[in-house]
Parts: sequence; C-alpha cells; structure tokens
Amino acid sequence: MKHPFFIIACLFYINVFSQNAYRTERESIREAEAKSALSRMAFRANPNTGNYDIKYHRLELNVDPSQAHISGDVTTYFEAKSPLSQIHFDLAGNMVVSQVMQRGTPLAFLQNANDELIITLPQTQNMGVLDSLTISYSGNPVSSGFGSFEVSTHNGKPVLWTLSEPYGAMGWWPCKQDLIDKADAIDIYLNTPRFNPTGDEYVAVANGVEIGQTINGSNKITHYRHNYPIPAYLIAIAVTNYAVYSHQVPNNGNPFEIVNYVYPENLWWVQNSTPVTVDIMELFSNLFEEYPYSDEKYGHAQFGWGGGMEHTTVSFMGSFGRGLIAHELAHQWFGDKITCGSWKDIWLNEGFATYLSGLVVEHLDGNTSFTSWKQQAVSNITSQPGGAVYLTDSDTLNVNRIFSGRLSYDKGSMVLHMLRKKLGDATFYQGLQNYLSHPEHAFGFAKSEDFIGIMENTSGQDLSEFFEDWLYNQGYPSYTIEWHQPTGNQIGFRISQTQSHPSVDFFEAPVPLRILGTQGEMLDVVLDNTTNQEVFNRAVTFTVSNVLFDPEHDLISKNNSVLLNVELPEIETQFVIFPNPTSDKIQIRKPSSLTVYELQIFNDLGQMLYKGFPSENVDVSSFPTGVLHLKFYTNAGIITKSLLKN
Repeated sequence: MKHPFFIIACLFYINVFSQNAYRTERESIREAEAKSALSRMAFRANPNTGNYDIKYHRLELNVDPSQAHISGDVTTYFEAKSPLSQIHFDLAGNMVVSQVMQRGTPLAFLQNANDELIITLPQTQNMGVLDSLTISYSGNPVSSGFGSFEVSTHNGKPVLWTLSEPYGAMGWWPCKQDLIDKADAIDIYLNTPRFNPTGDEYVAVANGVEIGQTINGSNKITHYRHNYPIPAYLIAIAVTNYAVYSHQVPNNGNPFEIVNYVYPENLWWVQNSTPVTVDIMELFSNLFEEYPYSDEKYGHAQFGWGGGMEHTTVSFMGSFGRGLIAHELAHQWFGDKITCGSWKDIWLNEGFATYLSGLVVEHLDGNTSFTSWKQQAVSNITSQPGGAVYLTDSDTLNVNRIFSGRLSYDKGSMVLHMLRKKLGDATFYQGLQNYLSHPEHAFGFAKSEDFIGIMENTSGQDLSEFFEDWLYNQGYPSYTIEWHQPTGNQIGFRISQTQSHPSVDFFEAPVPLRILGTQGEMLDVVLDNTTNQEVFNRAVTFTVSNVLFDPEHDLISKNNSVLLNVELPEIETQFVIFPNPTSDKIQIRKPSSLTVYELQIFNDLGQMLYKGFPSENVDVSSFPTGVLHLKFYTNAGIITKSLLKN
C-alpha cells in the first residue's frame, strides 16, 4: 500500500504537469503564428486591387527542392467591379515577369518599386465582365524578404515549402492578397524532378484533391484541384521525399481520407500521433457541421516551421501534438471556411481554434481535465488587469498584440465558453452552426459584429451588454459572495463585484456556485448577476455547510471570496412567492416596507417572458414548463427568485 502523502504528491504533480502542458502547448502555437507574421506586417492590402474580383487561378509551377528558384505560368480569371483599363497584381520585385498573354495576345506590363505588377488591358473591361490572362514569371523567392517560400533540408534531403499567411503569397506568385477576396477555385500543377539526388522519389503536396500525375522524362507533374473559395494566403505547396499514409474518416457513410505527408525519418512516431485526428474530426463534425472539404481531403504535411499553418485541406505541421492537430483542424472551419475580415477580428480565427482545442480536452479527457484547461486560461488572462479581445487600429500595427496568447487566444476562447454557459449548449452550438452556414459568410469573410448578430438571432437575446463587457472592453471582475440559510429549505445570496479596469463599470455574467451540505450533499446553481449587490434566493433540501465559487472555472475572474453572513437583511428572506412549484398562479408575500416597482420573468435561456407591475397574484399558466426566473425591482434593490412551473 502506497503512503497517502505519496498519492497526494502524485496527484498534485499530475495536475501541475497537465496545466503546464496546456500552457506550453498553447503558447508554442501562439509564438509560431506570431513569428510567421513578423515580416508580413509591413505590407498592407493594395488599394489598387480593389476594383476586380478573383474567380479562378491556375498555377503551373516549376520547382526543385534543391534549388531556391521558381518559374511558371499563373492564369487568373477575374471580373471587373468597375471599368478596367489596367489591372494590378501583388508580386515581389525579385520575381521577374517575362510576358503577359490574353487569348494569345501579349499585353503591355510593368513592375514598380511597390511590388506591383501593372498590366495594361487592350480595351476597357466593363463592370461585370469576366476575363482572364496568363502571367509568365521566374525568380528566386527566398530573397524576397517575406519568408514565405523556403528551401531547406531534413535529414540531409531537400525540402521545399511555403507559408504565406496572409501577405507572403506575393513573394512567390502573382496574386491579389487582401482579406476581402477569395478565388472560387484553383488548379495547381507542380512540375518537379521525379527523384532527389539520392534516388528517393519526390512527393508534391498542395491544396485540394490530387487529380493525377504525369511523367515527363526525369520530371513529374502533379495536379491538384481545389473547388472551394480560398484566399491567396492559404494556397500552399510542399515537395520532398515524403512518406505517405492515410486514415479514413467514416463521415456518416460518406468516408474521406486524412492524408499524412511525413518525413520518412519521423514516420514511426508521427504514425502514432495522427490517428487521433479521426476522433477530433468526428467531434468537430458532430458539434458544428460536416468538415467543409470532405469531398476533397484533409491532410498534414510536415514542414520546417516550429508550429502549424492551417492551409485549406492540408495543414503544414512542425510537430504532431494533439493540441496542435486540434488547433489547425479547427481552423478549417474557423479561419478557412470563414476568415476574419480584419486583424481587429483575429479572435474569430484564433480564439475559436483555441476553444475547439479545449473542447477536445473536454470530450476526450473528461471534465476534470477540461476544468484544468480553463483554469490555466483564466490564470493567464487575469495575470494583467487590462486588455480587450477586440483590437484597436493601433493594435493592428503590433504583431505581438495581434497574436497575444493572453487576449486573442485565451481570452477569446473563454469569452466563447462564457457565451456557451450563458446561452446553453443547444443554443450555443446551433448559433455556431448558423454562423458557419450563413450565406453571406460561408466560404467568405466575417467580422465580430456579424458573429454577434447571428448569435442574437439564434438565441433571441440582446447580447450587446455581454460583448461590450467581455469583447470590446477590458479587464475582469472580482466577486464577494455572501450567503446565509435562514430556513432549512432556503439559502440566500448577495453578490458584490469590483472591476480590474475602469472601461467596465459592471460585468454582467452567470455566476456559478456549488452548495455543499453537512451530509455530503451537493447542489450547483448559476445566478444571472446583472447588477451590483444583487440578492438571490434558492431552494435547498439540506443543511448547508459551505459554498464554493465557480468550481469548474467557467468565469473569467480573480480574487474572489465567499463569506457566511448571518446578518443579511431579513427583508430579503421575508419576501416569498408560493406555491412553488405551481402550474397556475403564484402569490407574493412581502413586508409592508417593501415596494415592488416591476417584475420581469425569464425562462432558463434568459429570454424575457413577462414584464410589468405585479399584483399579489401572478398568473403563470401560459408560460412553458421548467424553471422560471423572477426578477423583482424594489426599493431595497433587485430580488431574484426561482419558480418551478409544472
């Protein structure tokens, strides 16, 4: 038999280790994504590319992983949004254009010092007219300064890969790389050597489904097609002597493949890490919607960056931990299918992907591990008194602020979790499903106000106060919970709050409490706290020994206390509604000194069912069955009661 101290020490170590593991993993993802953005922040979306819509790209590229060089033809179909006499593309200056052709006719062009390719059209292209052109170019993209095209080695073998998020694509191909336009479809033809210098066969990777391979002497052309809208920064290629294996996702009878492209020297350990992708894929598909690109593929391609990048249908991976797998897969819905419409809204990508990695902990490891995950997030969020999830204009010039692990990742994820607790699981997940399927945003772009509007329409609730407090403004609350048990079947609470930052005068939030009894009883309650010094009363069936604040860390808060206060005003306990439960009417008994100005009745989803001045009898027969929350506005403050409607 092990000594009890040894067991306690082991449990403590496991808990600390798991918390540190969650923190380390989240921070490594954040750091990798921030580093990939450092060189791109100097670029801003080109205002000269806003007068046309990209419809299609065909990239026919010649690359060799042993050479820092690219050449090829890029054919682009575009539609004029206003009359066009010239068309501008983004292209780094060291990429040399040799010709531009339109239906067999060469067009005049120039490349300027602003990394622009300017093409003169033979005649004005009218608004709404679809046309195309082909750009032939070549150059050494490694020296472009964007770090978006890399030629390196692994285990002595050549490897080539790209990472363009979101302004590095121009470093290796002529494109339009703002955050307002997506190509409807792409074809990628990669012309590579068949074998590397030691005789290993090259494998080429790109977005979408592999259509086929064509052998051309000592070269091989691999063709990929992707038939969904995609921005320039998510188009990616990689080539090396990959080992390839796959897992099949059942997908409710419509199976598809998760294809893994892995360095051969790492095959044995990566094969042990990637099977969980199937479980994560099925979890996300069940919670939100079917994987958006299930008729093509999902995949992982190993590359030389210390993190991951959510290229559409194939995430490039520097490691294969479960958290990173979950984070990059989550982006296929939140980031790829729907892309944040500005840097200010980066939480729509990163906060969502972080929360979905937390849902993996919840569903695969259980509630205890998920509680530790949330505890670590809250600890990081509240390590400083200020900071908003939503960015200001000046914030968008600071890459470390954009990719703040504390705010964009952790606080963004916990705001989502608190929204879930506020709305309930059914409404929350339905809202996210509605967001993903919304015709104005699906396979397009969205901003915070778009998401908020969809969640309000789904829930029937006004969420402006919630998001004003938790998304747009700064800080967190600290709570003092006072409780007493005036009778054997009732417990009263008074909730006081202070704020860590002056931008919020009061945080409205559901406050979770756990009531413990002297004989081991336990009752969880959630109090919808909307004003300071608010009073609540709840029914209990046991003698209370203690009250715990937020035992599962569902609320962003810090420095909270729970106090037994037997001197809470008696007026709060003398105010009684009965019978409870009821199917018909309730009566109100109150002291003569108490004046009720207004009664509001809410269902368990927070939807208001009644608002008015109550008489001594209130008819609730028309309300749905379940728990009703009655909020009385009185001369002594707000008094909240719960009623079970039969």
